[in-house]
Amino acid sequence: MAITRIFVVEDDQFIGNLIKKALEKMDNVDVTHFLTPEECLQQLHLNPDIVTIDYLLPGMNGLELMAKIKNYNADIHCIMVSGQDKLDVVIETYRQGAVDYIIKNDNAIVNLENSVRNLVKTVGLRQENESLKDLVIDRNKYNTILGNSGSVMRVLRLIQKVEKSNIMVLVTGQSGTGKELVAKSIHYNSPRARKPFVTVNMGAIPADLIESELFGHEKGAFTDARERRIGKFEEANEGTIFLDEIGEMDLLMQTKLLRVLQEKEVTRIGSNKSIKLDVRVVAATNRNLAHEVKEGKFREDLYYRLQGFLIHLPPLLERGDDVVLLSKTFLNDFCKDNKLGPITLTKEAAKVLMEYKWPGNIRELKAVIERAAIMSENATIQPEDLIFAQ
Repeated sequence: MAITRIFVVEDDQFIGNLIKKALEKMDNVDVTHFLTPEECLQQLHLNPDIVTIDYLLPGMNGLELMAKIKNYNADIHCIMVSGQDKLDVVIETYRQGAVDYIIKNDNAIVNLENSVRNLVKTVGLRQENESLKDLVIDRNKYNTILGNSGSVMRVLRLIQKVEKSNIMVLVTGQSGTGKELVAKSIHYNSPRARKPFVTVNMGAIPADLIESELFGHEKGAFTDARERRIGKFEEANEGTIFLDEIGEMDLLMQTKLLRVLQEKEVTRIGSNKSIKLDVRVVAATNRNLAHEVKEGKFREDLYYRLQGFLIHLPPLLERGDDVVLLSKTFLNDFCKDNKLGPITLTKEAAKVLMEYKWPGNIRELKAVIERAAIMSENATIQPEDLIFAQ
C-alpha cells in the first residue's frame, strides 16, 4: 500500500508534536512537522497528500499559505486548524478550498485525527485508481525511463499515445530531465523502430556548419567541401530525427528548417535536386519557446509546426520518491561497471537526497551518486559521502 505523506504546519512546538504523534498512529503515513510556512513551502516538491495548517502563523496566515499550496498543486488536501470560530472566517476557508475546519478546543486533536483518517482513505483510493491506470502501460517497453511517480506515468501515457503515429513531437523540460530518452522511446516503439534514429544537438554545432550538417552538401559546394556529404535528414530517412536544443537555432536556419518540414524534401548545398523525405521529427528544448517567439528570437510558424504534440518532462525536484529509485539504480550500475562489490544507500543519505533541490536534475543525481560510491567506506553511502555542486 502506498504511503500517504502528511505535512503539519504549526508554530507551537508542543502542539505540533501532539498532532504529529496522534497522526503517526495511523498505518502507512509519513508525517512531517513544520514550524513556519516557509519551511513547508520549501518542501512542497516532496508532494504531500494532506497538509494541516494552523490559522495564525508567523509571516502569513493560514489562508495565505493554503493559497500558495493550492497554487502549487490543487490536489493537495488542506485542513485548517484554528482558534477562530467566526462564521465568516470558516466560510472563507472552505471557499478557498479547505476540506475541513478544526476549531482548537479540548476535542481538537481527536477531531483532526478523524478528519485526516477519512482523507487517508480518500488518498488511498485515488492512488489505487492511478495504479490501475498505470497497469495498462507495459514498463518493459519503456525500461530506460525510470520512475514510478505520477508525473513519470503521465509522460509514459503520452508516449504511448503518440508512438504509433507520425505526428511531430516537441519535448520540453529543464536540462538533464531525460528528453533524449523520451525521443528514443517514441522511435523504438514505433513502426520505424528498425530504421535509423539520428540525433542532432543544435547547441553543439557552429552556426556556419548547421546547414551542411542537416541537409548535406555536394563536392565543391564551398571551400572545404572535398566530397559529397549526406545530411542528417537524409541519414534519418524512413526513421526518426531528434533535433535536440532546437531553441539554439538562429532565425535564418529556422526559416530553412521550416521549409524542409513543410515540403518534406531537402536540397543539399550546391545542388538543384530535391530529395524527398519520409522522416519523423522529434524536437526538444529547455527554453520557453513561447517566450522566445514574443521576443522575436524564434519563428512563430516554426513553433506551431514543431508543437504537433507536446510532452513536458518534470524536473527531478517534483518526482518525489523517484529520487531514491534512480539513486539505487545508478549506484548498482556504477558498481557493476567498475567491478565493485554491492554498496548500499543508508536511510539518512536517502533523506538528504530527497531534500536537495537538484538544479542539474537526473544528470546531477547520477554524478553525485557516482562520487559518493567512490567516497564511501564499509560498502555504505552516508550523508557525508554526498558532495553537491557549489
